[in-house]
Amino acid sequence: MDVMKEHPRLQEDEIFQVKFDDIASEIKAQSRQNISFSGQSKNCCVGIVDAVDSTKIAAMLPSDKMCEYYRIFLNFMAIVVQDFGGVIIKNIGDSLLYYFPKTEDGTDKEELRKILECSLVMVESYAVINKLMFKCGLPPVRYRVSSDYGKITIAKSSNSDLEDLFGSTVNVCSKINRIALPNHIVVGGDLYQVAKSLKGYAFEMTSSYSLGLKLDYPVYSLFRSKIIS
Repeated sequence: MDVMKEHPRLQEDEIFQVKFDDIASEIKAQSRQNISFSGQSKNCCVGIVDAVDSTKIAAMLPSDKMCEYYRIFLNFMAIVVQDFGGVIIKNIGDSLLYYFPKTEDGTDKEELRKILECSLVMVESYAVINKLMFKCGLPPVRYRVSSDYGKITIAKSSNSDLEDLFGSTVNVCSKINRIALPNHIVVGGDLYQVAKSLKGYAFEMTSSYSLGLKLDYPVYSLFRSKIIS
């Protein structure tokens, strides 16, 4: 009996198994590492700005207009982040991930103020960015901003000098972003704790996010505080 004719996938599966074994051996031996973790973990503020319903909007645009739509949005937000001393990590589709390295340990109040101001300026720039969209014949963009404070781990690719971030703080920041209303800001409970004493800002508890622990994680909306004359 010809085993290969009876079981045509046998040889293919065996080849895959050999390949997987080779990859596993290389990783174990650390002979080929495309992603390396520096082992450097620190507490910092991270942020995400994410366009709302952009997939639906982009699907109705021709290719060149779709590229222009994303180019304007992502670059506009990246400039705002950089103006406040933030570091752009990457864009993930229609969202931008960034962090503020000088907020390490949450002790420098002025650096903490920058993450709050960055978020507020993003939202307050709504009319400006959409005026630019209009001039380019593009539909308006709406977006959500989220930020939090906590432990992050830095990683680098062997093919690039750019950093990447990992850790629960990044994951939580991404998930609570969905809680924010369009053109609004949410911050996690840990950022609230280190920034709540700063003057000029108002925090309003808006929701909570389940981390699978006994207690839910509080989430706050961020606003400028109203000045009463």
